[in-house]
Amino acid sequence: QVQLVESGGGLVQPGGSLRLSCAASGDIVSINDMGWYQQAPGKPRELVAAISSSGRTNYIDSVKGRFTISRDNAKNTVSLQMNSLKPEDTAVYYCNADVSRVVVGVQRTYHYWGQGTQVTVSS
Repeated sequence: QVQLVESGGGLVQPGGSLRLSCAASGDIVSINDMGWYQQAPGKPRELVAAISSSGRTNYIDSVKGRFTISRDNAKNTVSLQMNSLKPEDTAVYYCNADVSRVVVGVQRTYHYWGQGTQVTVSS
């Protein structure tokens, strides 16, 4: 099995910063794309930032220039540095990863989610 464990959420004032981290563990062969999603109350979960195994990144327009996604392939971790936070960034943030595993002798890619971490931006 594979687990994604997130940390780093919390309450921050507008203009402040937070760093989210996510560590993957378990019977992992390799990890392909990793990403962070946000889900605000009453809204669907949406991709905020993603990073490939080679380090290629993409972001939604609303966070470009403020958020930075990074990963450590040796440690199977992904992080999201969030600067200049705004109240509209308030949401539960979920880590996700496309993980290659061998199950019953067959290597396949499975999609995993973390448990979510709350980020609240408020004065």
